Amino acid sequence: MKKLSIVLYAVIFLAIGVLFFLQFSGNKHRNITKSAAGIPAGDIAYVNIDSVIINFNMFADKRDALVSKSKDAEAELNSKGGQYEKAARDYQDKATKGLITRATAAQIEQSLVQQQQELVNLRDKLQSNLVEEEQVMNRQVLEYITTYLDEHKSEYNYKYILGKSFGSVILYSDNALDITQQVLDGLNKKYQAEKK
Repeated sequence: MKKLSIVLYAVIFLAIGVLFFLQFSGNKHRNITKSAAGIPAGDIAYVNIDSVIINFNMFADKRDALVSKSKDAEAELNSKGGQYEKAARDYQDKATKGLITRATAAQIEQSLVQQQQELVNLRDKLQSNLVEEEQVMNRQVLEYITTYLDEHKSEYNYKYILGKSFGSVILYSDNALDITQQVLDGLNKKYQAEKK
């Protein structure tokens, strides 16, 4: 399965850039302390997006549904492709043996060309639909995460929660600011409760 879509990375990149500017444009310096719940206290924390996405039950459910749709699309395409190949072999066999007239052969060839074009169109449509569904899935998961963080902002008490991932603009982060596991646990708990 592909990593998060380019759109998701673009949104995260822009958000991180703004937050980076806001954090370092002033002369404020805050020490990192831990709250009573063991969550680091301060203005900024981060969540490892890759870890959250991979271990988030909602993402797993949506990914499984997308994989199922992909298999269905592949089966449909293979079925229609098999019909086309059978018709092409049948035509070739009849034409080679001289069992059809030239006029009939021309009609069959035209039909085969049309059938081939329909296969190409179907393949493109199915691929486009799957790509769009993957993008929507990624946006739904990201929206769920950001809504969760907004709903629980009093619990986390941060001005900024950054999203860190492999290849992101965050090159270094203090592990004391990592709230990935707390957020992941909360997300899965909320999702499981809503699922019931």
